[in-house]
Amino acid sequence: MARVAIVAGLRTPFVKAGSAFQDLTALDLGRIVVQELVQRSEVDPEEIDQLVFGQVIPTLTATSIAREVVLTAGLPRKVEAHTVARACATSIQAMIAAANAIALGQAHVAIAGGTESMSDPPIFSSRPLAHALVQASRARNLPEKLKPFQKLSPKDLLPVPPAIAEYTTGLSMGESAEKMAKENGITRAEQDEIALKSHQHAAKAWREKWFDQEVMHVPVPPRFEATVSRDNIVREDTSLEALGQLKPAFDRKYGTVTAGNASPLTDGAAALLLMSEERAKALGYTPLGFLRSHAFAATDPADQLLQGPAYAAPIALDRAKLTLKDIDLIDMHEAFAAQVASNVQAFESRSFAEKLGRSQPLGVVDRARLNTTGGSIAIGHPFAATGARMVHQVLREMARRNAATALLTVCAQGGLGAAVVLERT
Repeated sequence: MARVAIVAGLRTPFVKAGSAFQDLTALDLGRIVVQELVQRSEVDPEEIDQLVFGQVIPTLTATSIAREVVLTAGLPRKVEAHTVARACATSIQAMIAAANAIALGQAHVAIAGGTESMSDPPIFSSRPLAHALVQASRARNLPEKLKPFQKLSPKDLLPVPPAIAEYTTGLSMGESAEKMAKENGITRAEQDEIALKSHQHAAKAWREKWFDQEVMHVPVPPRFEATVSRDNIVREDTSLEALGQLKPAFDRKYGTVTAGNASPLTDGAAALLLMSEERAKALGYTPLGFLRSHAFAATDPADQLLQGPAYAAPIALDRAKLTLKDIDLIDMHEAFAAQVASNVQAFESRSFAEKLGRSQPLGVVDRARLNTTGGSIAIGHPFAATGARMVHQVLREMARRNAATALLTVCAQGGLGAAVVLERT
């Protein structure tokens, strides 16, 4: 099979929902980042065979987001596209789908990524109101159109927001993170320390201009007088004292998960340019790195909802014929600091290894090699864009450190987990 190279990547700034990008849709953000990626990479659009893009919270007016990105970004209309969704691992899924096509020779050049606008969530009507609207649309005159609405109660007129709880458990992500913190003995102090490091590392990346190659500038409509050039969630001046003053968000009395040690609702988009190694050489590209292996796994969401990475990582490492000791950098999606700490604990746990049927734990995680340029707590978490952001970000960090390998993990809704092993040579 063809070896898959990641030759370029780009993201928008990640901004808190309801702030700088509140007038942009997910399609706007996806279009913007793909257009800029094509221009910066100088890839001939005619070379692009496929675009795979994802979105977690759907845009009801553009449900086939990948195809709409192709069309609105001005790519050749012959570029085939499909939309994917795997909750927080969506752009990892997009990358793997594109990589599989390249590996099998079905494509040579592809774009993969994801986009999310939490400022523009779909708002649904109640089922009785929806039925009344359908009946009214079939009516022939005004009295008949009004008749279906006469049966509605005031509560039927209330809008219905997207569900934030797991369908099978009734628990939100935050409540599940709180559950994991309690069951795994994760302290508030450890969670706040993880959050602090996330902000410190991300702030340093901006200060040292490391993110300048990774993040584009976005002029903001409708007047286009302001341009967003940086993430607006990173707090360079935060401290353990400041984080310690925040109240628990889910269990107000005994909880340890706060707004400060959890990722916020975020708007943003990210994309990657992938090629077969042969095509990259032919076109004169020096790859940022190569996809060595990947794995998806799942666990019971009623158990440890966000511990999917601890199930996926061993499989990805086995497929790469590597151990954790062979890995130079680890990038773990920070949905919650409690989730990061729980997965690190599972990596190092003999009893968890036995649960997986393995003779030895995965290994000890060197915190100095974990999320070294910041994670989702500080940078933000536009659900479908996070995976692509992580891949590009860690590849750039590998180059700065002359690192050979990296392991990325993402937890996702439904007890899912994703893991990816990257290499530079």
